[in-house]
Amino acid sequence: MHSNKNSFLIIAAICSGLAAIAHLGCIIFGAEWYRFFGAGEAMAKMAEAGHWYPTVVTLFLVAVLSLWSLYALSGAQVIARLPLLRLGLVVISAIYILRGIAFVAIMPAFPENSLMFWFVSSSISLSIGLLYAIGTFKSWSLLSVKHP
Repeated sequence: MHSNKNSFLIIAAICSGLAAIAHLGCIIFGAEWYRFFGAGEAMAKMAEAGHWYPTVVTLFLVAVLSLWSLYALSGAQVIARLPLLRLGLVVISAIYILRGIAFVAIMPAFPENSLMFWFVSSSISLSIGLLYAIGTFKSWSLLSVKHP
C-alpha cells in the first residue's frame, strides 16, 4: 500500500522537535547548557544571575521550533493542513539552509564558540534545511490540495 506520508518532512519535524527540546533543556539546566549550545557567554551569565531575558528568548525559540515541527508534519500529511503551508515550508527551509551556510557571518558575534561548534551546528542546520527543502519539493503538488 502506498502512503502519501513524506519521510523527509517527518524526519525534519523530529529534528525541529528535538531542537525545541534541547532549548527547553537550556532553561531547565541553565548556564552550562546555554554555553554548550552556543548561546554565548552573555546569555549564560544572565541565566546564572537568574535574569528573565534568557528564559523569554529561549521560550520564543522553543515556540518557533515547535511550530516549524508542526508545519513539517502538516506538509507530510500527518496532521491537519496548516495555513500558508507551502510558503511556511519554503521559508523554514530557507532559514535553516541560510543558518547552515552563513555561519561565517555569524561567528564574530559569538567569538567564544569554537570552530568545531560552528561546523557541527551549521552542518546540523544545513541538514535539517535540506530535509525540509527536499520534503517540500517532493510534496509540492500535494501541498496545494487540502488533506484531512
